[in-house]
Amino acid sequence: MPIWLHTLIWIFAIYIVISVLLYYFQDQFLFKPEKLPKDFLFEYENQQVEEYNLETTDGAIINGLHFKTINPKGVVLYLKGNSKSIKGWGKFAVDFTRNYYDVIMVDYRGFGKSTGKRSQEAIKRDLQYVYNKIKQRVPEKYIILYGRSLGSGFATKLASINKPKMLILDAPYYSLLSVTGRYMPFMPLSILLKYPMPTHKWLQYVKCPVHIIHGTNDKLIPFKSSIKLAQIQPFNTQLYPIVGGGHKNMNTFASYHLILTQIIQEQLIDVDLSTTSIGVKHSYK
Repeated sequence: MPIWLHTLIWIFAIYIVISVLLYYFQDQFLFKPEKLPKDFLFEYENQQVEEYNLETTDGAIINGLHFKTINPKGVVLYLKGNSKSIKGWGKFAVDFTRNYYDVIMVDYRGFGKSTGKRSQEAIKRDLQYVYNKIKQRVPEKYIILYGRSLGSGFATKLASINKPKMLILDAPYYSLLSVTGRYMPFMPLSILLKYPMPTHKWLQYVKCPVHIIHGTNDKLIPFKSSIKLAQIQPFNTQLYPIVGGGHKNMNTFASYHLILTQIIQEQLIDVDLSTTSIGVKHSYK
């Protein structure tokens, strides 16, 4: 057998082995869950919080927290990123309760106290179940969907098949396939990836206002992904760059909190475009 053919066979064999390993162990690469004991007590300073557990049709338990405020204007369903558990993510609820919105946070399957076999479809079903529970008590016109990083795709999917007040995306990806493709450009990820998460496809069907917040120095999910998402429904979408913000530190920027407050409190200025120069074209003469 020629040396070049022998080498080619070995390269192909290694490629196949890597592909198989990637397919079966991608959950370990994509998710960084923190597991919590059943008797763990959630405690947050100056926050009123209630824990709950929901059982799904396939027997999984979805654990969540309800952060409460006095005379709420509505409720925010906060869908977190791919690491840790709501134990730590719960600290961000204050950004919404201070604006008089209750907050619901849940742990995905395998995170925190939540149980069940994890898959893209299973998580989507779980979150729709949670959303249905919320809208049994709160009209949809008072529900805000907030998706952070990994949660941005799930939040977009929920918004595409429901009628929330608005959708806020924090450091969203165009698709999870595009994010992972940056690190493994030679792998057949369109076939292997169990979590393609096509945010851009789901966004086409969102009817509510869309607000996208993204750090310009995000190394994990580039800012340009939000630019592309904002172009899908440009007349229904607002894009807010956090200049210098990275993927995990946007909450340390005053501009982030100013923008988030303006969005939630709906303090954006409504301009009568008929009185502006929107229809004027530049002359080159």
